[in-house]
Amino acid sequence: MGNLPDKQIGVLALQGDFYEHIAILEKLDNKASLIKKPEELESLDGLIIPGGESTTICKLIRNYGFEEKIKLAVTRGMGLWGTCAGMITIAKKLKDDYPKPIGIMDITVERNFYGRQIDSFEEKVVIKGLDDKKFNAIFIRAPIIREVGKNVEVLSTLNNEIIAARQDKIFVTSFHPELTEDSRVHKYFLSMC
Repeated sequence: MGNLPDKQIGVLALQGDFYEHIAILEKLDNKASLIKKPEELESLDGLIIPGGESTTICKLIRNYGFEEKIKLAVTRGMGLWGTCAGMITIAKKLKDDYPKPIGIMDITVERNFYGRQIDSFEEKVVIKGLDDKKFNAIFIRAPIIREVGKNVEVLSTLNNEIIAARQDKIFVTSFHPELTEDSRVHKYFLSMC
């Protein structure tokens, strides 16, 4: 993936671990900004919706008027990456009754598949699109993808459960690459943008 031209990446800063994403992007010498208002989406090449509490993130996205602006930006070619709760947020459907996702990516997600906070774990996984070296994935109350639409490419599985996928310039991971020192998944997202 070599050196990439600088991309204008935003990290949605309503709730969750947005600072950790900013730190990795800056380590890659890439512009990164905290996004707190819908109008800040207009100049972005890519947006990351971080892990956190999915019910809160979905509620705040709607309360602050982000939903339609994010959808419009994606249709105009902005890259979008959801990690953990971010994956839940952008899914088309959930196996759970709440929260109501914003429905951008053609996936069905099951929340908290791996259990509660106390059940958090790390696992080395292969991610299609990275080099052959396994990635140390950190799972915290992690969701999984139960179903994918025909235009969705599965990028990684763990014990036959889908944990990373891509649909055009939309990307999701059920784990937290921002909590590692390994910047390869962030580089992958930059290459998508």
